[in-house]
Amino acid sequence: MVAMTTPSSTALAASFCASKEDLKSLSILWRRATGRKGVMSDVGKDKSQKREKRAGKVSTEGSVGVRGKDTRTKDSISTVSGITEAGHHDDNARMTVTMENTYQMGPYKRFPVPAVTDILKDVLTSYLQEEKYEVEWSQKMTKTISEVIKARVKDLMIPRFKIVVLVHIGQLTGQSIQISSRCLWDASNDTFASYSFKNSSLFGVATVYAVYYE
Repeated sequence: MVAMTTPSSTALAASFCASKEDLKSLSILWRRATGRKGVMSDVGKDKSQKREKRAGKVSTEGSVGVRGKDTRTKDSISTVSGITEAGHHDDNARMTVTMENTYQMGPYKRFPVPAVTDILKDVLTSYLQEEKYEVEWSQKMTKTISEVIKARVKDLMIPRFKIVVLVHIGQLTGQSIQISSRCLWDASNDTFASYSFKNSSLFGVATVYAVYYE
């Protein structure tokens, strides 16, 4: 029989330590020969450099974006225009005139009904005397006559009265017509003037309402 011996734990530990020291010495010699500090250290260094580049890129892009917002031409133009418009509004506010109360409860001058009636007669006669009734023509003519009457009444320079002009033009075919109106106003100051005209073909009625404005 052959006797077999097994190495003790102390011998195994010694051989393991010896092999570990041999590996360290070999790695040191390899580093000196190649001039590197180790593969793992190089990989870590490359990762750190990449992280720094990424961080630097992000910060650069962020700073550029901020500069772009601060130096935009559009913002500068809007700021200048805003200042100009504000100054313009301030000038208008300074030019506003505040009127004091006159405590005037009635007109200094009464509305001249006879003079306005003469204006109505003159305008209706001059515009309708030689005309014949037509639908489209009458629609345009009522507007024209109303504007002419309003302008001539305003030329009288009657203060503190609002003027309302109504003109009606219709065809005469042997019928009768009645035009009436109802108003809510002050009978002591408000008034009106009216005149009607007719020829063989048509009739025209013009009314001017004068409402006193305090």
